[in-house]
Amino acid sequence: MGILNFFFKNNRTEIKDFLKRGAVIIDVRTELEWEQGHLNNAIHIPLSDLKNQIDDIKQLKKPVIAHCKSGVRSARATKLLKFYKIEAVNGGGIADLKRLID
Repeated sequence: MGILNFFFKNNRTEIKDFLKRGAVIIDVRTELEWEQGHLNNAIHIPLSDLKNQIDDIKQLKKPVIAHCKSGVRSARATKLLKFYKIEAVNGGGIADLKRLID
């Protein structure tokens, strides 16, 4: 088990709770990665644009599950969202999050 999988597994309970509460899933990968495939219910906001979208995310008034390819960028996104007082959890990589949702 890789280190990222270890951290993701620790978030599973929180992710499931967020989903029950109608969380928004934000995909912070690049445009190219998004075009290659994404979760149907995700919103695409690349990590580089996330700070500029904080007010829009706050207006949703929902918890946020951030994900990327491996969990590294989504960890950074989660930290940024929490800094701006948005309830957020790192959903890890897209493959792990998809398995959890399905």
